[in-house]
Amino acid sequence: MKVLVIGPGGREHAIVRSLLRDPNVSEVHAAPGNAGIGRLVPTHDIDANEPAVVTALATKLGVDLVIVGPEAPLAAGVADAVRDAGIAVFGPGKDAAQLEASKAFAKQVMAEAGVPTAMARVASNAAEAEDALDTFGAPYVVKDDGLAAGKGVVVTSDRDEALAHAQTCFDAGGDVVIEEFLDGPEVSLFVLCDGRTVVPLAPAQDFKRIFDGGQGPNTGGMGAYSPVDWAPAGLVDEVIARVAQPTVDEMAHRGTPFIGVLYCGLALTSRGTRVIEFNVRFGDPETQVVLARLRTPLGRLLLAAAKGALDEAEDLRWAPESAVAVVVASENYPDAPRTGQRIRGLRKANALEGVHVLHAGTRLDDDGKTVSAGGRVLAVVGMGLDLEEARERAYDGVALIHLHGSQHRRDIAAKAARGEISVPNPRTGALPAVSATGATEATEAEAAGVRTARA
Repeated sequence: MKVLVIGPGGREHAIVRSLLRDPNVSEVHAAPGNAGIGRLVPTHDIDANEPAVVTALATKLGVDLVIVGPEAPLAAGVADAVRDAGIAVFGPGKDAAQLEASKAFAKQVMAEAGVPTAMARVASNAAEAEDALDTFGAPYVVKDDGLAAGKGVVVTSDRDEALAHAQTCFDAGGDVVIEEFLDGPEVSLFVLCDGRTVVPLAPAQDFKRIFDGGQGPNTGGMGAYSPVDWAPAGLVDEVIARVAQPTVDEMAHRGTPFIGVLYCGLALTSRGTRVIEFNVRFGDPETQVVLARLRTPLGRLLLAAAKGALDEAEDLRWAPESAVAVVVASENYPDAPRTGQRIRGLRKANALEGVHVLHAGTRLDDDGKTVSAGGRVLAVVGMGLDLEEARERAYDGVALIHLHGSQHRRDIAAKAARGEISVPNPRTGALPAVSATGATEATEAEAAGVRTARA
């Protein structure tokens, strides 16, 4: 088959890399791609958020499958336009993409489907926000209702900071969703959907905050690892039964079938598993580690989802190795990242055993050299017999890459590799001695607030 991958980032580089390992795939194109993707497949410099433009390119290339990577094209209706042209698409239509484009909509769907999630209220002005904050109390969780590239959430014990974030969203013309705090570590689970059938991939854990120990502002993600061996037995089956399948059934009932990947962001709390958020596409950087371990041909699998035939797809096979991805970000990310900086050492890093480098925010300059073009620039993926070896290899790769002013976290998967992650016991409702040891970024900060509040 011929495949067109839409998107410019590390997620798309990981998808392209996996497609090229699929014997069923004869040709891959990407639009717009990046410097790393362009070394593997033809790229096309288009506006990926324009449905007519994407459809025209897919038609011109004569592709059999279009895979839409980022959330913005999905929310803009790209998948609808391509489907209307008779081309198979992996990615939800505009209406179904509201599961990510509007957190308030997602809460409504979860309520109708009986999906366990945090209690929440939608606020449209400062008075409503103040009332909601007082209802739930500290730590305060305030989320931009719309798309925010993973950076629209503030978790704080400072009421003024929470109100300031809400006001910023109001000033931009949006609403906010204010939620109760969820304790416990977080897990990401991708679930492939064909409108009826759901198939889970391997769980992963990502790291959202910019600095070690879960400090600093939220980012799009600074690293990830898979597998998540500390997760409770039966977690995936529970999420399929209580979260993914009921959500897909509810979307079908509404007449907006969900076709694509449902990203379930989960908190393993003292009251059981709760959904933090839904995304409607592969998460970045979790995709980089999950697809690194997937051995089932990706193209055939996603085509089955696009054509409503997941129930006929082959069983998933996984490499026994662990995978760790460490993101290398630009200077001053996530505020105003410095771009246009030359990147050196890529070839040396890629030559290391068990290491590959995926490009995110890169481009070629006028001299054909690779330079930074965004906040998150690269993801260095290490594969190893266990998390410790995978971490060592990933960080060996990072050490060979030179980008002026770059930054990366040094604690990706460290607690998991040391076996230090603990999960609340939902049967007793009791928190462990350190409630969020090893939790991902938002949860680490939240846990600190909880300990302070309960002291």
